[in-house]
Amino acid sequence: MSTRDERPPTGDTVPYRGQYLGLPAEGPGSVAGFGIRLLALVIDWALANLVALMLAGTEVWSAATGRVWLPLVAWYLLTSLATGLTGASIGQWALRLRVLRLDRRPVGLLRGFARTALIALVLPAVVSVGDGRGLHDLAVGTVVVHGPR
Repeated sequence: MSTRDERPPTGDTVPYRGQYLGLPAEGPGSVAGFGIRLLALVIDWALANLVALMLAGTEVWSAATGRVWLPLVAWYLLTSLATGLTGASIGQWALRLRVLRLDRRPVGLLRGFARTALIALVLPAVVSVGDGRGLHDLAVGTVVVHGPR
């Protein structure tokens, strides 16, 4: 599978997100848009805060206790492990999204941890290339697609 990201359109063809990755224009396997990926992130973040709340109580949101990092740590671990082991975070599973490697092999823990670390930096996740992938996906050779219905 080619990892080429963009080519200029030729003739009457209009490129769509994921066309040069060999993905369909719509339906299962098509590149997921920014909005639904953001919603999955919000779900993951809410679950991480719930886990942190269960572990540390309401003190987790108090800067005086030094536990304000616990939601981020919970999010990082939940997202990395789920993505690496199952190909989607919990929020992505709920919204029927999947993270695919361009070579169609399993994502794996190393890519899951690296991809999630780049998302935590924010900028790589909000800057995207022409095929709809964020810089975090570009860096680890993945793409977020719509999963089966």
